[in-house]
Amino acid sequence: MAGIGFELRKLLQKDTLLGLLQAYTFAGIIGSGPWVLSILGILIIGLLSNTVVVPSYLVTQFQTSVTYLIASSLILTGGVQLAFTRFVSDRLFEQRDELVIPNLNGLLMVVVLAAAALAVPCLFLFFPGLGVIYRILMLAGFVLMCAIWVVTIFLSGMKRYKAIVLLFALGYGVTVAAALLLRRFGLEGLMAGFVLGHCVLLGGMLLLTAWDFRPQQLIAFDFTQRALIHPSLLAIGLLYNLGIWIDKFMFWFFPDTSEPIIGALRASIIYDLPVFLAYLSIIPGMAVFMVRIETDFVEYYDKFYNAVRSGGSLEYIEDMRDEMVYSIRQGLAEIGKIQTLAVLVTFVAGPSLLELLGISGLYLPLLYIQVIGASLQVVLLSVLNVFFYLDQRRIILTLCAGFVVLNVACTALSLAKGAAFYGYGFALAVLATLIVALALLDRKLDRLEYETFMLQ
Repeated sequence: MAGIGFELRKLLQKDTLLGLLQAYTFAGIIGSGPWVLSILGILIIGLLSNTVVVPSYLVTQFQTSVTYLIASSLILTGGVQLAFTRFVSDRLFEQRDELVIPNLNGLLMVVVLAAAALAVPCLFLFFPGLGVIYRILMLAGFVLMCAIWVVTIFLSGMKRYKAIVLLFALGYGVTVAAALLLRRFGLEGLMAGFVLGHCVLLGGMLLLTAWDFRPQQLIAFDFTQRALIHPSLLAIGLLYNLGIWIDKFMFWFFPDTSEPIIGALRASIIYDLPVFLAYLSIIPGMAVFMVRIETDFVEYYDKFYNAVRSGGSLEYIEDMRDEMVYSIRQGLAEIGKIQTLAVLVTFVAGPSLLELLGISGLYLPLLYIQVIGASLQVVLLSVLNVFFYLDQRRIILTLCAGFVVLNVACTALSLAKGAAFYGYGFALAVLATLIVALALLDRKLDRLEYETFMLQ
């Protein structure tokens, strides 16, 4: 999200309550808008189709199919998202803007071909006996989602945050409208609406990139050069997304917590609903994360490294380092406060919320622990973001790898212990990773001046 601080500082400079409210609202929308819109779009399609699509289980098949498309596409493209963002950043720093769009086109070609090559055999292997139209739509949806994540992260690097949210709103608006118009055709109609909406979303993004840049060539593959890529970023993106989703996959394919939905795809009703509600609770925390980390911290971060490069006094450099540390502590404290409030609100309103949604009160304990786990994840994301600014890729890679291992081990243990322990695996994995991350960050900041000068 580098660069969003410029927009937030403009709003905060108004020094009014309205300006502060606008800054936090803007940060919340930018940080959470796209995925909230996507989740709400799929839920609206399901709610409005339940009374029309016969039999009703086709709606569940549609929602499960889309969930797997989102999860698998995020995991597949997680690595290239980070690596290509760094590639674009380096080229812009070198003032070689003409290389950006040709390499984006080259990456999209590679991603589309890789996604298709992976999806085609899976569709025949995991969906035996299902219709050809459904398989084609699943293939199209998977390829589109992979391409959309790549272009989304590219546009984020170009600081086109408002455009991203507006395009997601347009794309999922079309998705909902088209799916509802085609729902009389059953599962294939719903999937066709999903594919059509994402075609509009991807098309809008590609038009926006073409408007911003005037490429001198159509396609290039400079990003594949060994000297221009960072393998650690490829691994970090893959492991982080895998760590986020691995416990969901384990619940989906554990017989006691799941049921078959369509083909080889399974879903865990007992786990999925609390997870969805828990992730809605992190929107305030994401807003605070962006406002505090991307404004206060970045301001002193820039001053610190500018002083190092321009020969500032040691006293000034140490002062800026101290301000960086203070801003990090303040930011993490504010995130902790707002997410603690979100947890308390969930504990108080949880029973009424589940009753309003028609969900059994037996889900309450799982909802509570998932809200805690999601809140801890926001803090972990903030710490990882600071490490990215400090270019500590080795530490981030170690943390992400540890997170995957811990999530697998703790989730497996919770599944073995029974229903009373469901959800604790993810929360414990995030908590343990966060504790280690905070300890490493504290040590890194204590040695920041020394390591900065020794690397020159």
